[in-house]
Amino acid sequence: MRIAMVSEHASPLAALGGVDAGGQNVYVARLADLLADRGHQVTVYTRRDDPALPERVPLPSGAVVEHVTAGPARVLAKDDLFPHMPEFGRHLAGTWRRTRPDVVHAHFWMSGMAALAGAEGLGVPVVQTYHALGTVKRRHQGAADTSPPERLGIEQRIGQSCAAILATCSDEVRELARMGLRTARCKIVPCGVDTARFTARGAAARTPARTERHRLLTVGRLVPRKGIDVALTALTRVPDTELLVAGGPPADRLAADPEAQRLLALAHHLGVAERFHLLGSVPHLRMPALIRSADVVLCTPAYEPFGIVPVEAMACGTPVVATDVGGHRDTVVHHRTGLLVPPGAPVQLASAVRGLLADPERLRAYGHAGRLRALSQYRWERVADGVEAVYARVTATDPIPSGAR
Repeated sequence: MRIAMVSEHASPLAALGGVDAGGQNVYVARLADLLADRGHQVTVYTRRDDPALPERVPLPSGAVVEHVTAGPARVLAKDDLFPHMPEFGRHLAGTWRRTRPDVVHAHFWMSGMAALAGAEGLGVPVVQTYHALGTVKRRHQGAADTSPPERLGIEQRIGQSCAAILATCSDEVRELARMGLRTARCKIVPCGVDTARFTARGAAARTPARTERHRLLTVGRLVPRKGIDVALTALTRVPDTELLVAGGPPADRLAADPEAQRLLALAHHLGVAERFHLLGSVPHLRMPALIRSADVVLCTPAYEPFGIVPVEAMACGTPVVATDVGGHRDTVVHHRTGLLVPPGAPVQLASAVRGLLADPERLRAYGHAGRLRALSQYRWERVADGVEAVYARVTATDPIPSGAR
């Protein structure tokens, strides 16, 4: 198939860890590569944010990233891209009139907006993956939500107009139903993990130098909704334990990051600064070793559309303590691969962590069960199978038998 992926703000070429660069970038990059490896012609359309970027960048898999000029060729905050989506859509329409794709897969709501405009009148089915929903964001952030006010209505219209919705977890399907969308058109296909790279075997990172303390690790963008302040507050009740945070800008730019400085100030106020380490962005290749170095991985956001970090931790055989929200409810099996705790509850979080750290046998059992779950449910090949099957359905073609690949 000729597959067009639209990912307006999350380029597969972007460095991870920035405010708007995370799980969606990984998802788009890995899926594009896998589908290209299976013989499909894959083009990923993403917004040009640097005038020096070439128009097209071939990936080793054979997929191609095409940079679309829509708005100024500089980095813009994700929520500032909305006015430039009509221009993005016009570019797609012109490109697809010349070479019609068989299927379009839009990632995020603004990509869906541009993709539907580009595909209009061409008879090309559009598959939508939201990655995050405006209704959930507004519910949790309220007045602090910086999304354009049009977002909720557009997300609903996308869901009504697209050929299929690829949801990443069961909680998202329930939310789509509350939006009045037909869940019969939804298919749950979770995000995936590279289980050959994220493995329980291998070296463990020792930076900063490992002491006799227990080690907790949280991974993610430095934004308030990730709940790192909750983990910090819990640390006051977990003695002889350090907390490492991987994410945000590079280490040499943390001093200019407002959230990093807020967290450091909080750590000093709470008296745990000596046990708190901001690592800055960590290259994805180094992440498995860092995860293996931890006794427990903490995932403490107030809400989480899917959350790839718990899956990566489980693949590394590291137990997870996560908030009982969103995709965590699908990925983390309570009392088997880790523990679920209420969001915004540092006392309960600390209690859960202390109980695990005091029980090495349970830590090992959770780690082993997590690895098995990652292998059985979240391998990228399984994700690609699910996505490919949806493409085949909306294009009315037969799925490719696995033995024929």
